[in-house]
Amino acid sequence: MIPSEIKERAARVKLLLMDCDGVLTDGRIWVMEEGGDQKTFHTRDGLGIELLHRAGLKSGIISGRRSSAVERRAADLRMTFVCQGCEDKQKAFAETVVEAGLTNSEVAFIGDDLNDIPLMLQSGLGIAVADAALEAREHAHYVTTARGGCGAVREAVELILKSQGRWDGVVKNYLATDLTD
Repeated sequence: MIPSEIKERAARVKLLLMDCDGVLTDGRIWVMEEGGDQKTFHTRDGLGIELLHRAGLKSGIISGRRSSAVERRAADLRMTFVCQGCEDKQKAFAETVVEAGLTNSEVAFIGDDLNDIPLMLQSGLGIAVADAALEAREHAHYVTTARGGCGAVREAVELILKSQGRWDGVVKNYLATDLTD
């Protein structure tokens, strides 16, 4: 059972921001011999982000690393805000909130490690993935049951959309069946 305070926080969210490595991925980075890297993304997280967008909310990534794989995934998912290679994630967060025309209370941030804690604390809804660093979990408003890269973002999206009464509306097309031939 999700506490009413968490649902109230989730009901105000208009923008879902997240770290990438350890949140959208399982945190492992495959460094390629010829340069670059490879990452693995979970399809349920991707559909969750698409559902978030269908409900009229926006999404984005704030990551300390730079990766062409993240750039491609964010573009495929039509994420509005993508800040990679951020030396100062707090500055990137503040600039993104201003650019979105929102207040911190209207933003949820999902993180997994120590450098995400300040962003989680500044957000209206700070979320840590299940396998986040202990300190991140201790400072989160909500901790997912799913690990990073294994559906944690989808779980956060469901929490937000259900708290806003939008979940049934975005999934109704998937549930409609026509049994007549």
